[in-house]
Amino acid sequence: MKAMILAAGFGKRLRPLTETTPKPLLQVGDKPLLQYHLERLAAVGITEVVVNTSWLAEKIEDYFADGTALGVNIHWSRESFPLETGGGIAKALPLLGSDPFLLINGDVWTDYPLEGFQLAADAEAHLVLVDNPEHHPQGDFALVSDRVTLDVSPRYTFSGISVVRPQLFARYQTQHGGLDSFRWIDVMRPEIKSGLVTGERYNGQWWDVGTVERLTLLDDQLKQTLKQDRDSF
Repeated sequence: MKAMILAAGFGKRLRPLTETTPKPLLQVGDKPLLQYHLERLAAVGITEVVVNTSWLAEKIEDYFADGTALGVNIHWSRESFPLETGGGIAKALPLLGSDPFLLINGDVWTDYPLEGFQLAADAEAHLVLVDNPEHHPQGDFALVSDRVTLDVSPRYTFSGISVVRPQLFARYQTQHGGLDSFRWIDVMRPEIKSGLVTGERYNGQWWDVGTVERLTLLDDQLKQTLKQDRDSF
C-alpha cells in the first residue's frame, strides 16, 4: 500500500510561524511534524509515500529530499497554488496508482497504528474517527455499525486518517469537467450517503496541530515524554 500525506496548506492559524516556516517543518518534541508520519510509515513497511506541497515547498523538499534517510521513498507533488484537499489528491493520482492508499493529514499527530488496513470490498473509503476535541465539539460524522453516516448521533471528529480508492477522485473530477480545486468532503459526502464508507472510532493519542496554542501544548507534552525516557536510563 502507498500513502499520501497532505502538506500543501499555508497554516493561517499558525501565523506568524508559518510565514517563514512551512507547517510540516514546525517542530514538536525534537523533530518536524511531518517527520513523525514518515518514520511511522517506514516502521510498518509503507515506504512509497506521496507528499503534496505548495507554500514554501522548496524548504520541505530540500529538508526531506527523497526520504532515503528516513527509510521511505518520497514522491513530491508540488502545486503552484493550493488545490484544496480533493484537488491535491487528484493532481497526485499518477503517483498513487490504482490501488487503495492511506491518506494522512499532515497537520495531525497521533499514535494510531498504521499497519493492517483492509478496505472492505463493498467500501470506497475507510475513515478513522476520534472523540470530539474542545475546539470541534459538534464533530463531523457518526457511526452505525461499521458505516459512516451524516445523520445520527453521537458524532465524532474525522482524524485526518483514511484509506481511499483513487478512482473516487478521478471520477469526481471527470464528473465536474476536469475541476482542479475541490475539497475532500465534496468527494466523500455522496459516498457516505450511499453507505459506501466504513469507519472506526480510535481512543488513543490524537492532536489537531492547527493553532499556535495546540502546537505549543503538543510540543510540551512530547518534550516531557522525551525527558522521562532519558531519565529512565
